Parts: sequence; structure tokens; C-alpha cells
Amino acid sequence: MQLGVIGLGRMGQIVVDRVLEAGHDVVAFDLDPAAVATAADAGAEPADSVSDLADRLGEEKRIWLMVPAGEAVDATLDDLDPHLGGDDVVVDGGNSYFEDSVRRAEACSAAYLDCGTSGGPAGAELGFSLMVGGPQWAYDELVPVFDAVATGPDGHGRMGPAGSGHYVKMVHNGVEYALMQTYGEGFELLHEGRYDLDLESVASVWNNGAVIRSWLLELCEEAFREEGTDLGTVADRIEGGSTGTWTVQEALEQEVPLPLIYTALSERFGSRADEGRFSRRLASRLRYGFGRHDVPRRT
Repeated sequence: MQLGVIGLGRMGQIVVDRVLEAGHDVVAFDLDPAAVATAADAGAEPADSVSDLADRLGEEKRIWLMVPAGEAVDATLDDLDPHLGGDDVVVDGGNSYFEDSVRRAEACSAAYLDCGTSGGPAGAELGFSLMVGGPQWAYDELVPVFDAVATGPDGHGRMGPAGSGHYVKMVHNGVEYALMQTYGEGFELLHEGRYDLDLESVASVWNNGAVIRSWLLELCEEAFREEGTDLGTVADRIEGGSTGTWTVQEALEQEVPLPLIYTALSERFGSRADEGRFSRRLASRLRYGFGRHDVPRRT
């Protein structure tokens, strides 16, 4: 299969690499010529514009967008639209708001698949978890690519109609917020409690057979190993928050109580005004663990 990939940041380059490794052809474009050169070095065919990329694809175009959510997606779709028809498929693999995805699916000349992507740069070797919304036929067409980008056939699924993929990913991120907050609070009590504990050792033991073992807990272990039990210079400012905000807003509209996710979101916002919470510092370091996001440091 031939796939066009637009957006060659950390996640976009991983999509290119995994699709190439699976034996497919890739045409790649990014506004940054250096990113295009990196993709070309990996074996992709370079394009110098969105139009050039579209021209290099066959009659039935399969295009994956991995650009920042928001205006960048709309701008890219505007550039693509003159080159698209009803037999073409466009995948939005970014963290778009699900209602934006519904709007884009209705306006796009091609079939539009909203694809929630979980796993982050640190999960590149294993593959991602992909939550896809949109037409069944378009999803079926892209299964070989989804197999390549995901952990395999079990790592992706069609969630439902347009918007459902990004909706499921939104809720996934809300759950992620709450889990990070829970681990943070538990380790804060251990850190401030009555024993002088090696938290890397605690996390290691919990990761071997305990009910609460998980990848996030493995990242806790990594954080304590690399930063120390007191987390060194890691600040207690937690960035991010858009997907958690969307989750809480949707819960309010649907009248579904989400006290844990709401509290975790509130802690993120609170971290930007107050200082001193160990749980926030751990949550900040965990964001580096799975997404390689910058770690704010104390001076």
C-alpha cells in the first residue's frame, strides 16, 4: 500500500518508520525540510508541498495527518481538498476534539477517519493503540496500515461513526489523568510517611505481580531510578489539560459524575499556582515517561 504522511514530528516519523518496516510505500511531507529529509533517509519518497504529496499518490489516495490539533488540521485539509475524491481516505491521527472531527468528516471530500493514538514516542518499538472512527469501508481499506502502526491486529479497532475514535481517546486521556494522580498521591504518602523508603524499590516490587502493576507504574520506577526517590529537581507544575477538560465538559453535558478525573484535572490547574505537592511532581515526570514532554525543573 502507498501512504501519504503529512506531519513529521516525533509521532509522524514513527508512523513513517513503522509503515516502511511493514513493507509499504510512504510519501512524506512536513513544513520543516529537515523532517522531510529524515523521512527520506528512512526510505520515504519526499514531497515539497501538500499538493506535491497528493500528486505523487495514486488515484485512490490514502493519507495520514499527524499535525497539531486545531487550526493546523483545518489548514491542511483545505490544501488537500482540491485533490481529494470520494474514493480517497484521510486519517487524522492527532489529538483532535471529537466534535471538530465530526465537522471535518462532513466537510471533507474524502472519507475521514478520526484516529485516537495512544502509546507516545516511548511506545514506538511496540506500536500504538489506535481508536478509529468513521466509515467501515474506509477503516477496512486502512487495516494493513493500522496493523503496521499499532501493536498489530489487536492494537486497533473501529469504535463507530465519525468522531467516535477521538471521543474514545478523549476519555482514555481522562482515565490517564486519574491514574497518574492516584499513583502520585500514593507515592507522596510513602515519601512523606513514617518510613525512609526507596521508592524505586517499592515501584519495582509492585510491578512484579501486584494488582496495581502497569506501564505507568513502570514509568514511576523509571522516574525514581533516574531522578532519585525525592525526584531531584523535577518541578510540581503539570502541563497539558485540554483532553481532560474536554472529558469533564462532556461529563457535565451527559450528567455523568467523574469525581476522580475532575480532581486530577483540578490538580493540573492547581499546580500552576501552588508549589510543593510531590504527587504533582511525579505526574509531571510521568508525562516525560510516556510522551517525552519537557519536564519543568526547579531552580
